[in-house]
Amino acid sequence: MIEHWNKELIVRRLLALTLLVILLILCFKIVHFFIVPAIWAAILAYVTFPLYRFFYHKVRLSKTLSALIMTAFISLLIGIPLIVGVFFLQQEVISFVSMVIRRIQAGYVDVPDNIKNLPVIGQQIKDTLWEINKNPEGTMELVRAWIQSHLYYGKVAFDVVLKSVAKLGMALMTLFFFYRDGTSLIHQIRQGLRNVIGDRIDGYIDSVGATTQAVVYGIGLTAVAQAVLAGIGYAVAGAPNPILLTLITFIVALIPFGTPFAWGGVAVWLLTQGHTAEGIGLALWGILVISWVDNLIRPIVISGATKIPFIIIFIGVLGGLTAFGMVGLFIGPVVLAIALTIWREWVNQHKQELSPFIEAAKDE
Repeated sequence: MIEHWNKELIVRRLLALTLLVILLILCFKIVHFFIVPAIWAAILAYVTFPLYRFFYHKVRLSKTLSALIMTAFISLLIGIPLIVGVFFLQQEVISFVSMVIRRIQAGYVDVPDNIKNLPVIGQQIKDTLWEINKNPEGTMELVRAWIQSHLYYGKVAFDVVLKSVAKLGMALMTLFFFYRDGTSLIHQIRQGLRNVIGDRIDGYIDSVGATTQAVVYGIGLTAVAQAVLAGIGYAVAGAPNPILLTLITFIVALIPFGTPFAWGGVAVWLLTQGHTAEGIGLALWGILVISWVDNLIRPIVISGATKIPFIIIFIGVLGGLTAFGMVGLFIGPVVLAIALTIWREWVNQHKQELSPFIEAAKDE
């Protein structure tokens, strides 16, 4: 009788576990598209939550109105630079394409002499330019045929843009609910994890919070400072569309040591256009001023606030970027911070357990 009851209990537990796994798989299938937007929304809500509290506690607005104001503010903060960047980029693409078409039709497609004189590939560049300029009409036909054969990639690019816009909209909508119900949600998550892991979860959550805030502020402040300094350099050097270049530099600066590729590319372009003094000046500005911002702000803000070695943060940023994309810039350091916290706790725990034996050995 007891054996039969035990078998029935085991079958019930296996059935319940199977149903739970199926439910989790189905839930993941349903929400996997919204995971990344939700993570972005959670990061934005966490680092800007003090401003939400200002509207809710100090100004004494309702939760809904405070969340609405903050969501509108973040939407403008993201949307305005994005719209400006897309506008300038569209103008540049149209201008560049029109210029290339006019030069092909006129039989005058050329590049600076220092590019044509490059070793190994210089002669190939000259031969290609000669073929293009020799038969403008034939070149235009080849261009049209190439565009027709690659229209599929335009559809792929459009789908990517559409999905990105949808994820951005989902992130902003989720951000509203994180502001309004974030405190209650954090309490529920904390209690649920405490039920599974115990009271030590509070230390892990505090570590996650401190690391997230420090990483976001460190990466964000560094990117803003480098983009502003680079924008000043672009404007002084006379680079085309310094506003667009500044926005591109900001995006590139989110990646550690990525900024030199931005201002370095502009400096090289200025040199190829014959603006030697401007190109050299921008390169010196980038080496002596812009790059030092990355060496100062990022380690001070991130490592100083979290007490975590900067090399761990660096590995987490790059590793998270390769594993999860742009959102991995913040996920990677947080995951490594949790692992480091668990390691330190384990080491300290065993140190305390062994301390009586160590003291006894010293006395002997």
